[in-house]
Amino acid sequence: MPVSIAALLRSVAQQLADAGVADPVVDAELLIGHVAGLGRGAVQAAVVRGDALEDADAAALALLAERRAAREPLQHITGTAPFRHLELAVGPGVFVPRPETEQVAQFAIDALLNAPDAEPIGVDLGTGSGAIALAMATEVPHARIYAAELSPDAYEWAARNTASASNLTLVNDDLADAFHELDGQAAVVISNPPYVPDDAIPRDIEVRLFDPALALYGGPDGLDVVRVLSRRAQELLRPGGLLVLEHGEQQGAQIRALLVADGWRAAATHPDLTHRDRATTAIRP
Repeated sequence: MPVSIAALLRSVAQQLADAGVADPVVDAELLIGHVAGLGRGAVQAAVVRGDALEDADAAALALLAERRAAREPLQHITGTAPFRHLELAVGPGVFVPRPETEQVAQFAIDALLNAPDAEPIGVDLGTGSGAIALAMATEVPHARIYAAELSPDAYEWAARNTASASNLTLVNDDLADAFHELDGQAAVVISNPPYVPDDAIPRDIEVRLFDPALALYGGPDGLDVVRVLSRRAQELLRPGGLLVLEHGEQQGAQIRALLVADGWRAAATHPDLTHRDRATTAIRP
C-alpha cells in the first residue's frame, strides 16, 4: 500500500533529529529523493501534492534512514556530493568535499582567469575526490590542470570524477614529488591538505569515523604537510604565481608566519562565509 511522502518525511526527519543529525529535514528530503529519483525541490512539491511512495521504495528508504541515523555520511549513502556546479562520486576512502572549500577554490579559479598565459597551469596537490581540480578544469577550460593524490583509494574516486576532463592530468603520487616537469611554470598551486593536529580528534562523529586519516591529520601541530607544500609550491610556481591553502580556523597566523619565513610575499588569510579563517594565500617572489 502506498505511503504518503509527507508522512515519510516527518518520520525520517524525526528519526534523524533524534540521532543528532544537523539538518534532519534536508537529509530526509535528500534520502527520499535518492530513493524516488527526484531532486529536493521535486520532493517538496510531491509533499504539497500529497504524493506517495510504493511499499518497496518506502522499505528502501527505511534502510537508508537507519544508515544515516547511525551517522554514516549522507554522501556515502547517496554516492554523490555537490561541489560548485559539479556532482562528484564519493564513498569510503575519500574525503567528502565541504561547502567551505568551494569558496577556497575560487581564489585559484580567479588566478587562472586573470593569468596572461594562453594556457595557464593550475596544480592541485592532494586532490582527494578531484573536486578542486575538476572545478578549475571545467570553469577555466583554456587552463591546463594537474592534480596529485597519494591515497590509492582516493585516487580511484578522483580518476572516476575527472575522467571526462580533457585538460586535466591526474597522477597517483606524493604531493612532495609530483610534477617536477612543471617547475617554474604554474600560475597557481592550491591544496586542501590534512591539517588536524594528531592529538586533536575531531568532535564530529562523521569526520572521526568516516573521513580517511590520511586526509585529516597533519602532524603534531597539523602543519607538517603545509611545510612541504610551501617548499614544493615555490618550485612549481613562476614568479608572481599564487599559492592557496585551506586550513583550520585557528591556523592562519601560524601559516602566514611559516610562509613569510620561507620567503613568500603578501601572505594573507581569508574568512569563509561563516566568518571563520579558512584559507591563506601568498605570492611567489
